[in-house]
Amino acid sequence: MVVLGLNVVIVVVKLAIGWRTGALTVLGSGLESTLDLLKNVLGMTMVAVAARAPDEDHPYGHEKFESLATLAIVGFLSTSCFELLREATLKLMHRAEPESPTGIEIALMVGTAGVNAFMVWYERRRGRALGSTFLLADAAHAASDFYVTILAILSLWLARSGLGWFDAPIAILVALLIARSGYTVLKESVPFLVDQRAVDAAEIRRIVYEVPHVVDVRNVRSRSTPSGLLFAEVTIAVPGDASVADAHAIADTVESKITSELGAAEVTVHVEPA
Repeated sequence: MVVLGLNVVIVVVKLAIGWRTGALTVLGSGLESTLDLLKNVLGMTMVAVAARAPDEDHPYGHEKFESLATLAIVGFLSTSCFELLREATLKLMHRAEPESPTGIEIALMVGTAGVNAFMVWYERRRGRALGSTFLLADAAHAASDFYVTILAILSLWLARSGLGWFDAPIAILVALLIARSGYTVLKESVPFLVDQRAVDAAEIRRIVYEVPHVVDVRNVRSRSTPSGLLFAEVTIAVPGDASVADAHAIADTVESKITSELGAAEVTVHVEPA
């Protein structure tokens, strides 16, 4: 809620200054901050949805809804980034310049940079304290927003100095940075949607082979959720003359060992005779 409130203020300030001056770099910076704002809203909403217990329709839980929603954000970001690039190219061709900003507007932009820096520090501190991968990832994105804001301040200062034609090329750089942010968001989300391997199979095999009476490890699968929960499935072979009770005890030991060493939320062990 703290970060969301600060992002609302930043977005309003940047878009207002960008709209009045026509500075594309400031509008682009506002777009980057809007992405942060949307991620805040998404995070708060999806964390609540993802926290729901598995049910009849979603036996594996609801955490993938978070990754699915990020695709909508990337779609919005891609369209906006394209428009920013198009406008910047047109202004560059016609050597159009933004309105000269006032000292107050530049000061406000410097203030938003300070707020960005505070949010990076705050989210990193709370992310480490809570063990939240979402907050730590959001802090990394807020850091990129800080650098985009610095470019916007540079553009405004140049415009005030009579060098407003620099706004278009700087805006192109800002658009590329925003595109990079979108790519990062996409890269972080897709592995969860396609159930990409979370842990190297060789590492899980090593752990399982340390359990006495495990003759073979025949199949290993793992996946994780956006919140960092790890799920693992293994198929082991035990001595053919082992009783059902003994085989079950070996499977329990395998589950406990994987959970303790990898922090898995759920481990499924299938037992076969060697």
